Amino acid sequence: MKKVEAVIKPFKLDDVREALSEIGITGMTVTEVKGFGRQKGHTELYRGAEYVVDFLPKIKLEIVVAEAQLDQCIETITTVARTGKIGDGKIFVSEVQRIIRIRTGEEDNDAI
Repeated sequence: MKKVEAVIKPFKLDDVREALSEIGITGMTVTEVKGFGRQKGHTELYRGAEYVVDFLPKIKLEIVVAEAQLDQCIETITTVARTGKIGDGKIFVSEVQRIIRIRTGEEDNDAI
C-alpha cells in the first residue's frame, strides 16, 4: 500500500476528484495549505501599496491506494492537475505499513 500526497492548485481540485473517482479511487483527505517552491510567491498591489505574497494557497490531497492502483493514480493526478505553468504542484509517494478501519476493525487492503 502506498500513500500519495499531491499538492495542486486549488481550482483543479474538483477536476482531480472526479477523475480519480472515475478510476475507482473514492477516499481522500483534502487540506487547504500554503507554500511555495520555485514559484517563490509574487507581488500584488493593494490600495496603491505593493506587497509580496510569499506563501501561495494550494490544496493537499492525501490518498492511500493499493500498489496495483499507484501508477494509474499518479498518471491521473498529473494529467488533470497540469496547466503547464509554474506552480502546478508536486506528488509525493510513501510506503504505508498498516491501515485499520476504526469502525469495523478491517485492516490493510480491506480497510482502503
